[in-house]
Amino acid sequence: MPPETLYARSGDVNIAYQVAGKGPLDLVYVPGWVSNVELMWEEPAMARFLGRLASFSRLILFDKRGTGLSDRVSNDKLPTLEERMDDVRAVLEAVGSDRAALFGHSEGGNMCVLFAATYPERTAALITLGSFAKRRDPDEDYPWAPTADDREETVAAVELNWGHLRLEDVEYYAPSRLGDDQFARNLEQYLRRAASPGAAAALLRMNSYIDVRDVLPTIRVPTLVLHRRGDHDVNVAEGRYLAAKIPEAQFVELPGDDHWISAGNPDEIADEIEEFLTGTRPVPELDRVLATVLFTDIVGSTERAVELGDRRWRDVLATHDAAVRRELERFRGREVDTAGDGFLAAFDGPARAVRCAMAAGEAVRDLGVEIRAGIHTGECELDGPKIRGIAVHTGARIASLAGAGEVLVSQTVKDLVSGSGLAFEDRGVHELKGVPGEWRVYAAV
Repeated sequence: MPPETLYARSGDVNIAYQVAGKGPLDLVYVPGWVSNVELMWEEPAMARFLGRLASFSRLILFDKRGTGLSDRVSNDKLPTLEERMDDVRAVLEAVGSDRAALFGHSEGGNMCVLFAATYPERTAALITLGSFAKRRDPDEDYPWAPTADDREETVAAVELNWGHLRLEDVEYYAPSRLGDDQFARNLEQYLRRAASPGAAAALLRMNSYIDVRDVLPTIRVPTLVLHRRGDHDVNVAEGRYLAAKIPEAQFVELPGDDHWISAGNPDEIADEIEEFLTGTRPVPELDRVLATVLFTDIVGSTERAVELGDRRWRDVLATHDAAVRRELERFRGREVDTAGDGFLAAFDGPARAVRCAMAAGEAVRDLGVEIRAGIHTGECELDGPKIRGIAVHTGARIASLAGAGEVLVSQTVKDLVSGSGLAFEDRGVHELKGVPGEWRVYAAV
């Protein structure tokens, strides 16, 4: 469950914060630009990342003034970096923390830099990710900063398009999630509920004047600088600059092109943070698990598309996809992939997979379409959010044998759900293309 949201008083402003985990060290996460501490936990990859941090620390996270659940501020009197730094101090005092490690992403890293330099006695360690030293007006010392005109164009585009991501926005901030419509919708909602268009633009303009170059050499706490190699928003050279200017800082270059934390592989970030703060790298998770895979697709989709025409067919597909996703959520299935008019989903129990497939078939029948489904349980190889292996191929081949409205399962599935109340009819023995041996297949009825 997400932690409770509480409030700390920073001057005359209320700062929303949360505490998660009971580890031996305090770790403050300072997000960049805008945030919403409650919505962070609704994005699966971000929730997993925060959970990782909370597994070895007492994790403290908050919304800076002007964003998320904290008090709004006037666009005519935006908070300075020093005032935002005071928000960190107020939250630490509210949770009774005398000393904490600070982890800041993007602009949040600048705030952590200033806090570490100002309050070294209260800073156990400093960690930055995708952070910069200067955000406007390139010069010989710092050639990576955007020009003033570029920043103003960015600010104007943010205010005009706020809460509605363009293709180029996703490609810029989270290229690994390009084509993932659900991720884009979640991110759009997150941004809308983190700040208004005017506030987001004003805060972005304020961030443009950040320049902490003179502060970097004064830092005297253990420091880790993390940066993804292909980050489009903050050049990896800017991360190297931070590490070079902070005495004895460690620099770790991570693979990936995403600036948004939960887009790429956040586990890689959590691994580095855990090792830096605890001295121990987490044991890698097992890369093979027993899972039930479900394949579905629409029978006769080409003919139906020709009959309806492109526009109506797109509407039918969208309604079909929504219906299948509702059933996946209802039966605790995890959507792994979609291709055309088909789904691949994974379940931790075969009975739920069978019931989900049957319910999905009923749900889409009113659209004038029929789906076929195939289900198999076996050992699968984990590849990030994807699953691979012979069990996946077997499920796909079983699905290809199904007719309109049929849910076919392997002998393994039938045996595992014995006593569940599900009934099956024998559909004989089949050879499955690319899968060794002969396979007896059953239809759920």
